[in-house]
Amino acid sequence: MKVSEILQVKGDILYTVSPDTPLADAAATMAERDIGSLVVMEYGDLVGMLTFREVIKALHANQGTTLPAGTVRKHMDDAPITVTPETEVNEVRRIMLEKHARYLPVMNARTLLGVISFYDVAKAVLEAQSFENRMLKAYIRDWPAEQAAED
Repeated sequence: MKVSEILQVKGDILYTVSPDTPLADAAATMAERDIGSLVVMEYGDLVGMLTFREVIKALHANQGTTLPAGTVRKHMDDAPITVTPETEVNEVRRIMLEKHARYLPVMNARTLLGVISFYDVAKAVLEAQSFENRMLKAYIRDWPAEQAAED
């Protein structure tokens, strides 16, 4: 299974912000939309990712009382790990686990196609395994009966 297949199922809704967006506004968007990440775009290019991890770090750095007054640029991950539509899901799983990345932008050259999350990958793998299990069970159920040995 490839990343492109996950994106087909997931759909093409994508939430972006500019690096100059106030951090509080970005966090509000994440809360209102119930999303864990925002893609940071500037002049049509991917320049970073803002995830709940960066928001929590900013909150912690501000003694956990309020979000700092800065912009997304100050807090975003400015070198996010990306994958392509052709990346195999097992490679995505390895990357996510090794790099502790919960969200990966999907790029085709310089074009952003979407973002896949750890949840998206887990759901796709579970659905693929469920399909394989159903096919195996159907195969076993339809196994031809053994013919009695003729003497």
